[in-house]
Amino acid sequence: MTKPTDDQYQIYEKARKRTKQKKGLLSHFVFFLIGATFLIILNKVIKFHTEIDWFVYVIFIWLFFLLVHTANVFILKPFFGKEWEKLQTEKLMEKHQKKLEQLETKLEKQGAFTSDSSTEELHL
Repeated sequence: MTKPTDDQYQIYEKARKRTKQKKGLLSHFVFFLIGATFLIILNKVIKFHTEIDWFVYVIFIWLFFLLVHTANVFILKPFFGKEWEKLQTEKLMEKHQKKLEQLETKLEKQGAFTSDSSTEELHL
């Protein structure tokens, strides 16, 4: 049996995490349906505080949180997850490196130091 590579392991971990997120969302949805049904029965059948249909407000608030959870799983996590964060960090590091090289070139032109000593001085 061959040992999985780091890339295969990362792919597996990503798939496992996504599956876990989707499972959590599905559990939230099922719990929402059961809970909403219970609230309706409590208000309409058992006649708990029947002066107003309070269950409607509770269900809409709960639905809002379910929609936020859904957006988090399907929109925010895929686009702004760890990979996005890593890519943004790498871009910023490249931008910083270019600015550092430009500064180094400018200082060399001014005769502040030679290119051999520039990397030693800047990395200290």
